[in-house]
Amino acid sequence: MCGIAGELRLDGSRPDPAVIGNMTASLARRGPDAEGSWFDGPVAFGHRRLAIIDLSPRSAQPMVDAGLGLALVFNGTIYNYPALRAELIGKGHAFHSDGDTEVILRAYAEWGEACVERLHGMFAFAIWDRRNRRLFLARDRLGIKPLYFSRTGATFRFASTTQALLAGGGVDTTIDPIALHHQFTLHAVVPAPHTLLNGVRKLAPATTLTVTRDGQVTERRYWHLAAQRPRHALDAREWQAAIHDALRAAVEKRLTVADVKVGVLLSGGLDSSLLVGLLAEHGVGDLMTFSVGFEDQPEERGHEFEYSDAVAARFGTRHHQFAIPNHEVLDRLPEAVDAMAEPMVGQDAVAFYLLAEQVAKTVKVVQSGQGADEVFGGYFWYPRMHAETEGAPVERFRRHYFDRDHDEYLATVDPRHHGADHTAALVAGRLAEPLADEFIDQVLRLDVTMLITDDPVKRVDNMTMAWGLEARVPFLDHEVVELAAAMPPELKLASGGKHILKEIARGLVPDAVIDRKKGYFPMPALKYVRGDFLDFMHGILDARACRERGLFRRDYVDKLLAEPEAHHTRIQGSKLWHLALLELWLQRNVD
Repeated sequence: MCGIAGELRLDGSRPDPAVIGNMTASLARRGPDAEGSWFDGPVAFGHRRLAIIDLSPRSAQPMVDAGLGLALVFNGTIYNYPALRAELIGKGHAFHSDGDTEVILRAYAEWGEACVERLHGMFAFAIWDRRNRRLFLARDRLGIKPLYFSRTGATFRFASTTQALLAGGGVDTTIDPIALHHQFTLHAVVPAPHTLLNGVRKLAPATTLTVTRDGQVTERRYWHLAAQRPRHALDAREWQAAIHDALRAAVEKRLTVADVKVGVLLSGGLDSSLLVGLLAEHGVGDLMTFSVGFEDQPEERGHEFEYSDAVAARFGTRHHQFAIPNHEVLDRLPEAVDAMAEPMVGQDAVAFYLLAEQVAKTVKVVQSGQGADEVFGGYFWYPRMHAETEGAPVERFRRHYFDRDHDEYLATVDPRHHGADHTAALVAGRLAEPLADEFIDQVLRLDVTMLITDDPVKRVDNMTMAWGLEARVPFLDHEVVELAAAMPPELKLASGGKHILKEIARGLVPDAVIDRKKGYFPMPALKYVRGDFLDFMHGILDARACRERGLFRRDYVDKLLAEPEAHHTRIQGSKLWHLALLELWLQRNVD
């Protein structure tokens, strides 16, 4: 797990070491253990290391093999690297390290760009192929690891964060109108290749990008998720056994592929509790678990400690519980925003940031339950969409998910940012992609292949890596995802959602956790905005920078400020927080 950066000059000149130094320095928190750089003619790489596998200098990066003419920078973890290593040794490759980094380098030497199809894990990497004079970029199937890039004139740059690209200078920071539309209609999800800034793009999940020495760019999507029933039907018991086995394998490899201790982020919900149970099934002893909670509001509790405590007691974990007062949340909120590669409105972003700070004092790797709701149908809006029978698929989706319809978006932003209904067009196109049997199959596939990437997945990566903490997400193992996508929808949506997971958990984790009402990682003060939090957002939106930027229509801002608790999205987000978060991110990253 690391931070990567690099530059390819397309005009025959050499990269400026100071630029690479600035980009790499901005990634220091993602990789606190070591720093490296490498220069070769028109190419330069920078790297910050978080040492998880093969802690020795032999796995330091950038990793270069002069004989092969290859250089690599890599962020992530390859869970099947031992098997790939053995296969490559059988083909005559000699290894000089014991980690997964060199496996990628030699896999590329053996299979070329098709190497990504053999990698199981989370990854974003860049390879300079000196013999063929090309730069090869790749991102994992579910987009768990980020990869941003920019092209300005004769320079192509890439990095793990937007901030690293901005540190290199010369980036167009004007607002991308398509991204802005997505930002306010899709819960701050801005799908690749767009980002909020015109000068910053990002590589889509399951995609590779090849840039030749003369600037030609080729993009290839190497994995597609089918959501169709298998040729040979399985009954409910067989599905349960298959999912249980797949989850056991996913949890086990995320435990064993590490040379450091692995903990679990235990929220008290079904997903993280099931992870603890599966680890116990595997025979793990002395497991460390971590929970965080916040102050209650009259409308909503700020913690789920009674459930996480019950799970910790059931399995005898070494449990760490952190209760964080609202004044600390507010004081530290700008720090969390600084750690966001893109503006994210999820209420639990600051929660993960503050939790990761504490967890990183004890372990360097944790397993986390992100992805279970999207893969196994756990959110309340899925049954509502499934019950819809009127209108096109995009309308059935929009009515239960879009934060704002297009007319409200037009009332939100200044007219110079007006345009077409970009979000409806995008969602309609993705829902209509082939290889999905039913409407709800289309929805869940859309969520797991696009929406989740730029909401909970990006949020967890950014907030944990800000403290040099690697988060592993077994529910997003691509083999688990493929199996779940083929499963009949009723095995997901029954029992109030995640039926199959509840059946697997029964008898393993406490019944109270399984049978409780669906919860969310609570951060009530960012949902029910009042008091100091309202004053904070008022200050952001009334600031001179905000008024001069003129991004929002003032009548809309004034309406939200006048009744901050009266305006929530369809999935219960604060519309006022949406505006304040975006403006704060711009003030801290662009101004």
